[in-house]
Amino acid sequence: MRLDLWERRLARLTEAAPYALLAISTALAWLTDGRSGADRLGTPAIALLAGAWILWMVTLRPGGQARPFLMGIYCAGLLVLIAVLVSRSFWFIPFFGFTGYLHSWRFLPGSWKLAGVTGTAAITVTAVYGGPPATLSAALFHLLFVGAIVGMVALFSLVGEVTAEQSAQRKEMIAELAEANSRLEATMRENTGLHAQLLVQAREAGVLDERQRVAREIHDTIAQGLAGIITQVQAARQAGQCPAEQERHLDNAVRLARESLTEARRTVHAVGPQVLETARLPDALADVARRWSHISGVAVEVATTGTARPLHPEVEVTLLRAAQEALANVAGHAHASRVGLTLSYMGEVITLDVRDDGVGFRPGPAGAGGGFGLAAMRQRVSRLAGTLEIESEPGQGTAVSASLPAISLEARDG
Repeated sequence: MRLDLWERRLARLTEAAPYALLAISTALAWLTDGRSGADRLGTPAIALLAGAWILWMVTLRPGGQARPFLMGIYCAGLLVLIAVLVSRSFWFIPFFGFTGYLHSWRFLPGSWKLAGVTGTAAITVTAVYGGPPATLSAALFHLLFVGAIVGMVALFSLVGEVTAEQSAQRKEMIAELAEANSRLEATMRENTGLHAQLLVQAREAGVLDERQRVAREIHDTIAQGLAGIITQVQAARQAGQCPAEQERHLDNAVRLARESLTEARRTVHAVGPQVLETARLPDALADVARRWSHISGVAVEVATTGTARPLHPEVEVTLLRAAQEALANVAGHAHASRVGLTLSYMGEVITLDVRDDGVGFRPGPAGAGGGFGLAAMRQRVSRLAGTLEIESEPGQGTAVSASLPAISLEARDG
């Protein structure tokens, strides 16, 4: 089946990812390496050793993955190689360093998974800071970021395991249904084809819908949170001798880590955004915009037109996520100085408009933009029979408009 084919492709991609990440890191390190002579060849040589280590211990020994002691030796050696490589070039941190998280969680048993992930986080964070912390406050921040990264990786991996477990449960359920249908073939032979088709569609729709839901929530919470943390940490490093500015960026990073951790837990349990539990949609959007403006430094104007009223939770969540994605795109790509966010209640329709004065871009056919974020936003809006329009030109800023049916709160049980 198509889903099984994609699962096999994903497995092959997972096997090839460490080699691809290692190659990318090595190429970037070689291009930016200021060393000369034999010393410059040291990095490719160590990278080649790392690739051979993965090939010998994992790729060529698939049976060894069931032997915890052997995998413990492998992961210990991998962390040593990662530590050496990140000490020689920064480019091994965002690329090949990811292999330490991936393989520690995949191959180590029980609580050793966290030990491997913690070791990887400690190595990469230490490399980012340029060495071990020299003061008590630096050590505390060091431990804080290591803990935040470990928590994010653990939650991200747990979400994946929960999704895989749900998929396995669905497969078992489908197998049981198929067995029950086989006992009814004598009296319902004419409907055999229809039943088989319904089972396949139910399986594909259920698994695909759950994967899309988790993927959208991870992108809108964990992925955006991690991107924000990285940006704030880099800004803190660039602050140099300005402790106040450095502390502001670090506080922002801690706040993003806590918010992402909360949203990740809510994603696992399929719970809506926390901000909508304590505020109406216009107030929630204003709060999101205010926090985003504080972190990004970009001015935001928020306005509400029409008479605000409670709407179906799915409608409010979709508009909130659309606003978050649009603001994340502005922060990451637009280089804007101002953003306007307008929520319009118009009878049977509610519309969210997000405009910026940034660099703009040239959308694809039918206003489609690139990237998973816009695709996820379009999926959310389409699921509720809404429309998403993107207008932009290079140098002319960008306008994103999401329109949804204004389904009343009373319709949630209908």
